[in-house]
Amino acid sequence: MPDDARSLPVLATDPVADPRAVVQGDRYRITVLTDGLVRLEYADDGVFEDRASTFAVRRRLPVPEFRVLDDGPQLEVVTDRFRLVYDRGPFSTSGLSVAVQGGITVYHSVWRYGEELGDAEGTVAGMPALRGTARTLDEADGAVPLEPGVVSRTGFAVLDDSASMLFTDDGWVAPRGATGAASSGRREDLYVFAYGTDHAEALRAFYTVSGPQPLLPRFALGNWWSRYHPYAASSYEALIERFAAEGVPFSVSVVDMDWHVVEVDPELGSGWTGYTWNRELFPDPAKFLAWLHERGLRVTLNVHPADGVRAHEEAYDAMAAALGRDTSQRDPIAFDVTDRAFLEAYFAVLHRRLERDGVDFWWLDWQSGPHSRVTGIDPLWMLNHFHFLDNARARELTRTPGGRAVRDDRPLTFSRYAGPGSHRYPVGFSGDSVISWASLDFQPYFTASASNIGYGWWSHDVGGHFHGAKDDELATRWFQLGVLSPIMRLHSGANPFITKEPWAFGAEAREVMTAFLRLRHRLVPYLHAMNHRAAFDATPLVRPLYHRWSGAAGAYAARTTFLFGSELLVAPITSPVDAATRLGQVRTWLPPGTWVDVLTGQVYAVPDDGAGRGREIVLHRPLASVPVLAPAGAVVPLDGAAVPGNDLAAPEALEVLVVVGADGAFDLVEDDGGPVDGPGAPNVARTPVRWSQADGRAAVGPVRGGAEGLAAVPSRRTWTLTFPSLAVLGPDEAAGVVVAVDGVHVEADVRRVALPADPRGTALAVTVSDVPVDAEVVVGLGAGTALDAGDLPGRVFDLLDRAQVGYDLKEHLLAVATADEPVTARVSRLQALGLDRPLETALGELLLAH
Repeated sequence: MPDDARSLPVLATDPVADPRAVVQGDRYRITVLTDGLVRLEYADDGVFEDRASTFAVRRRLPVPEFRVLDDGPQLEVVTDRFRLVYDRGPFSTSGLSVAVQGGITVYHSVWRYGEELGDAEGTVAGMPALRGTARTLDEADGAVPLEPGVVSRTGFAVLDDSASMLFTDDGWVAPRGATGAASSGRREDLYVFAYGTDHAEALRAFYTVSGPQPLLPRFALGNWWSRYHPYAASSYEALIERFAAEGVPFSVSVVDMDWHVVEVDPELGSGWTGYTWNRELFPDPAKFLAWLHERGLRVTLNVHPADGVRAHEEAYDAMAAALGRDTSQRDPIAFDVTDRAFLEAYFAVLHRRLERDGVDFWWLDWQSGPHSRVTGIDPLWMLNHFHFLDNARARELTRTPGGRAVRDDRPLTFSRYAGPGSHRYPVGFSGDSVISWASLDFQPYFTASASNIGYGWWSHDVGGHFHGAKDDELATRWFQLGVLSPIMRLHSGANPFITKEPWAFGAEAREVMTAFLRLRHRLVPYLHAMNHRAAFDATPLVRPLYHRWSGAAGAYAARTTFLFGSELLVAPITSPVDAATRLGQVRTWLPPGTWVDVLTGQVYAVPDDGAGRGREIVLHRPLASVPVLAPAGAVVPLDGAAVPGNDLAAPEALEVLVVVGADGAFDLVEDDGGPVDGPGAPNVARTPVRWSQADGRAAVGPVRGGAEGLAAVPSRRTWTLTFPSLAVLGPDEAAGVVVAVDGVHVEADVRRVALPADPRGTALAVTVSDVPVDAEVVVGLGAGTALDAGDLPGRVFDLLDRAQVGYDLKEHLLAVATADEPVTARVSRLQALGLDRPLETALGELLLAH
């Protein structure tokens, strides 16, 4: 074994529950993990499993309050959230049930063992079931079946952990029934989540037992470039230089399988698996990777490990020596993930040598099924688990252009979903989807639903992988969704006509794609704060609306709309434009309150009827935009550069969007790139941003944090506070804005600016330059600040001007829509005209917005 070899890393676990949380009989064991989560085990031999599983790595938790009633024919276990009734026999439908308590009204809120959770149409109690995610979207052209999650409209969900792989104390793995638990007879291991419709708490319980989502390295939050194409070093470098010249930023280079030798002797097999650089394409791999690093890019290489190591590989002899294999016949070294010695050499020999060239992490493209040489051991699980842990090692410090030290030693891998617990090994690779509107339409639902099983960092082939047809509109809408997804990774299959460079599309699509790719990098300050929130507050970046508004039917019906962090609601457009209006549309639901589209400035006022019903609405947008809504009081930090670069270190200039109308608060979270033990870790810096509606006052800073965290933040910053759709403050707005730094009045640049996707939408922007980060900036707009409903006649004119309908009809519609009469009368008159539905709903959206 070479000098840099080492034993496999060990996952920290705490799997043995506190005995005080356990109710046990000869053949059953009940463990009350939280007030809404109970583990149910049955074993014919009375031997129960205390090792960590792929799902459950932490069962020793604070013991919740519960009562045990054991003086009758049935055993009862009662918490504030559930009542379990059990006949002490083999688990059966009549003998084991869990009734959800605490205000849930669905009469199906009693789980009975063995009862099917849903019908053939995927409904439970007449309502669509809430699902989790799937292993892959390979070959998907639209929806695929999803595995269960841990949230439900009926109030309970069940996770069956009976067959999952186990982790041993020495860091290795074992199938169920191996040493430590006899395999004879019936054996079941179930986790019942009984949280009613408190979906956020159900998810919190899931993370409590299964471990949190790891904190991603900041570079993962930018744009990723990927294409299955035989690049040479020179052509790849030319591509990166073209991106830079076009002002299109990327933070990750994904190099597909042609980095390695793919043309091999047929007697050795295919070239699908490989560990030897193709030096005809990449004559100096280390130089090539260093070139990418110098331009702010991290690099991942694709690997298909299933075929093992063949005799043509540069590492063949070293692998054989490490494993004590005879090389005289040049026999292949089989891939055997269940052989610990092989796996140790797999990292120490095959991967470490390539990492020394400059590879940052690995794209594990496992497509060979869930079976290995040991029943119950899934190779995908093994690869995800050990690759992620192996990647968790300190890396050399890099330096930003500003000279600040930034560490880069957070682990990362890139692979398919293997089952509950996979969230511990980000990032997820969803596989090779078909290029189609059906695929695009499914992906927002798929991404948001994954949070129901704690899986928060999916990466899709944005734009689709293969098949389909070139469609500028489809590709642009997919770009927009990708930018507003957990990971933004462009990808194309091995077809010379399929590619995702913006300049490969028409002028309008190219402009929009470029703008959104820049927006992704501008969003990184917000995304990184949400990265911390995901890791330390059990809240994935992308969630379904019902996680927050669980009592509203509309939140469940809006399947493609999602929460994007704490401040934004996104309703992607996933169908083609209407031929007449030339607008894309999406049917969605808005919660009660006031909402502002931060790209267009359109304001929506949704009255609160006391029951939280909100409003079902059809939103319409041209190709340049997609609904990205922020509630009153939202605070969204952005990189202040209009054209950001590849480097994603903490920026010196920041823009903060502040939506007036309610108090707002946000903490900008930055760190030094190293492991973070918790929100108060010394390598974390926090800059508070607060908005007080009563006195019209915004305050930024001062920064707080430990020495390591402060060292990663620029010592001075330029702040721009932008107030979208702010009503004009007076005839001389600049004179009415008061700006102070640490209580001392300073000059600021105050101006009206157009919003990115609609020139009729404006914002007030206030810029303060060269501010010490340990100072407080205060921007006072004065009491009475309010949102501006906007230029309704102008927006109606733009809508009709774009529409492909008769000129006389346009003139009549403009007159009706802008008439001096109640809005209900105008809407009624429009409905009476018998307009095509898209035109009618587009006009209705504007008239009924507030």
